[in-house]
Amino acid sequence: MKAKLKNKTFNFSPPSLLALGFLSFIIIGTLLLKLPFANNGNLSWMDALFTATSAVTITGLSVVNIGQSLTTTGQLILLFLIQCGGLGFMTFAILAALSLAPQLGLKQQMMAQDSLGQTSLSKVTTIAQSVFFYSLFFEVTGIIILTSIWTPDFGFAHALYYAFFYSVSAFNNAGFSLFPDSLVTFQSHYLACLAISFLYILGGIGFMVLMDIKQNKRWKKLSTNSKVVLSTIAVLNISGFLLIWLIEANNPLTLMQMNLGEQAVNAWFQATVPRSSGFNTIDTASLMNSSTLLTMFLMFIGGGSLSTAGGIKVGTFFILVLSVISFLRRNDEIRVFNRSISYESTFKALAVVVITLSLIFIGFMTILILEPHKNFLDLFFEVVSAACTVGLSRGVTGELHNGSLFVLSLLMFAGRLGPLTLAYLIATPKKSRLKHPSADIQIG
Repeated sequence: MKAKLKNKTFNFSPPSLLALGFLSFIIIGTLLLKLPFANNGNLSWMDALFTATSAVTITGLSVVNIGQSLTTTGQLILLFLIQCGGLGFMTFAILAALSLAPQLGLKQQMMAQDSLGQTSLSKVTTIAQSVFFYSLFFEVTGIIILTSIWTPDFGFAHALYYAFFYSVSAFNNAGFSLFPDSLVTFQSHYLACLAISFLYILGGIGFMVLMDIKQNKRWKKLSTNSKVVLSTIAVLNISGFLLIWLIEANNPLTLMQMNLGEQAVNAWFQATVPRSSGFNTIDTASLMNSSTLLTMFLMFIGGGSLSTAGGIKVGTFFILVLSVISFLRRNDEIRVFNRSISYESTFKALAVVVITLSLIFIGFMTILILEPHKNFLDLFFEVVSAACTVGLSRGVTGELHNGSLFVLSLLMFAGRLGPLTLAYLIATPKKSRLKHPSADIQIG
């Protein structure tokens, strides 16, 4: 009996391994944050669990003041969890396997393939290594730039530590801050705001796109996916920037009291940060309702695939918009950059949107029941931020009951894991030889 148990093997599907991997990091992170040397004695188990979940899912929502509630050791533990979540559990697993063996086995390559969303097994190890080195390069670059910017204000030692923390947090689109007001203190520091914004934008583009840019360098040689991601991100960032500036320019609680340069920088920051990073340089709760709605829309879209960003991803959004336009024009196929998009990709995009909307609806309904006296818009904003792993908040996170925090934790976990699980389900289609007669169901 013992021999049988000893020799028994457990075959887990890639989604199960990914879920267990992220869950393991969350549990370990919770235990580490509760250690006496990691916090200042006021961190409850729920606070530790929520913070660890938010870090591993690279969300950034927080119920405590990270700079005061966590010691330096606790903050470093938090950065480790962010890095694990940002690079992805499977990427770490691949790199660990590479250090032990010269080549991955077929089964391990298949799991990595599902995790990274690739169809070519030969590219998996290359991508895993590239993810690691790209992250290291941009984070070190961010540390150097931010250290030079902040040294005159904080001194070299403090500036270096702040730069290290914010560079990791920004590139991984986590949005954790050591200050209670996030980055409001730095709203007039142009260089710091721009440096941090470009870090989370680069982290949210997607590693495949970054690799494509490095390899081909010219727009014409880029893949269709890279062109779609880059053009969509550019349109969203620029249009969001102009709309936020236009709407908030006369708002005395946000941009109205700033000079022209400060307005431009903060409007840019506020327009680009909802795409997955939880930083803010102006009070999110003070935004006009129209700006708040726009922010939630941008949070829902998110960043590029195989990136540190969340949301449904810009590729998904682009395919759905293009599908609607093609249908209205009665086109036989969906075309972009002289390439056609398969109907399978359209179904996949639709599935991602429906699943994400379902998560938001169920989570929002549950929290409305648990928090009957809280503001409707505040709770809706919180749920969208959690499900899309963004981290922006209208300031109600710390006021929620433990039950609501647990629901938000589940949303963050599902939002981070969902696209990877869906990719696996789509990668293993089950075709039936049995064909049924078509049905005519009225639409619209």
